[in-house]
Amino acid sequence: MLRRLADSPSADGASAAARRAVLAKIIREQSVGRQAELVHLLRKRGLAATQSSVSRDLREMGVAKLGDRYVLAEPGLGAASDFSTVKQFVNSRQAAGTNLTVLKTRVGSAQSVAVAIDAAQWPEVIGTISGDDTIFIATAGARDQHKLGERLRAIFGI
Repeated sequence: MLRRLADSPSADGASAAARRAVLAKIIREQSVGRQAELVHLLRKRGLAATQSSVSRDLREMGVAKLGDRYVLAEPGLGAASDFSTVKQFVNSRQAAGTNLTVLKTRVGSAQSVAVAIDAAQWPEVIGTISGDDTIFIATAGARDQHKLGERLRAIFGI
């Protein structure tokens, strides 16, 4: 079985868990808005990191982007059901056929909103793809798309 280099222990014994702990510390103590900057800061601390490993870490940690900087979810808030930190970023929703819903967000906010949607694990959502200000949400069909639309309207008012 192959293991990803970024998730395996490095020569100094750093693991993905250790990298995530340092990432959390960096995000709490500094204003960082780019993954490349996080990679650089981790490497300065002797931790193996790539942009893809940092991206995966941020997603799994439930890190959101607030304006131009990364922020940690508040302790005690369930990322799977709490959209309060990302609600303000969603501008509009539009159906694209019977299987795809498109959300438009403020620039730089799509990934944070998509992470919240993915973490919610709604049964009607097959998956999301996010860019800078656009999210594609795939559903199995028209019925699931309608149910998703009701959820999004209730949460985001769109």
